[in-house]
Amino acid sequence: MVNIILNNKFECPVVGIGTFMLSPADAENSVREALKMGYRLVDTANAYVNERAVGRGIKESGVDRKEVFLSTKLWPSEYKNENAVDETLERLGVDYVDLLYIHQPAGNWLAGYRQLEKAYKDGKVKSIGISNFEGKYIEKLQTKWDVVPQFIQVEAHPYFTQAELRKTLDKYDIKLMSWYPLGHGDKSLIEEPLFAELGKKYGKTSAQIILRWHTQMGFVVIPGSMNVDHIKDNLNILDFKLMCDEMAEIAKLDKNERYYHRTDAQLVQFAAWKPEFER
Repeated sequence: MVNIILNNKFECPVVGIGTFMLSPADAENSVREALKMGYRLVDTANAYVNERAVGRGIKESGVDRKEVFLSTKLWPSEYKNENAVDETLERLGVDYVDLLYIHQPAGNWLAGYRQLEKAYKDGKVKSIGISNFEGKYIEKLQTKWDVVPQFIQVEAHPYFTQAELRKTLDKYDIKLMSWYPLGHGDKSLIEEPLFAELGKKYGKTSAQIILRWHTQMGFVVIPGSMNVDHIKDNLNILDFKLMCDEMAEIAKLDKNERYYHRTDAQLVQFAAWKPEFER
């Protein structure tokens, strides 16, 4: 596995297994099988309501906990819960996580960030991050943080490369973890002729070419799947490298268009919703 070095000198694998929209049973199975295949990064969240299952999957894999980079996220309704971090650790069945995010810039998100900073200083989390904090939200956070985050998790793919956001990330050496890395089911990205052409050259699928693009952009990528064959294919992207001219051709596909458009009304809803955690 290839790792990147974070701004706190901690290391994180460049490819991981995501568990968004996976039921507990599927999350448990995907995490267990992914770790057996060689994955060492697992991403979940309070809001996915599968943290207990992820914890079970890690244990069932037989991989030493110290070898697994475990990432999760606090949901806005948990930001003011002083026990949120400890309760998250309990659900996962661990005494620390490698990366803890605040999930959305909703509710009292500064209280949530202060929780991350405290957990970081207390050694309960090895790294901290922000998820979906773009534009005015990351601008405001810069004036408030005591600890600079190590990660931001946002939508990113060849159609939307986060060029503007990356100017801020580069300033602080904050790493980007991509969600919707393959276009969230939109076939137009996967079916771009350029990816098929490159796939033929390297003996890879279009999806593998796109995932390799992410890692060469310096992004960490966490595609999720309940299909064991797809999970295996998603990891098999580090045995080749796209050339500079090929990366330049892919750059021309950037439309600066995202798939997901969050509204202010949704942020209000996010702050009010409380996950019904798996028992």
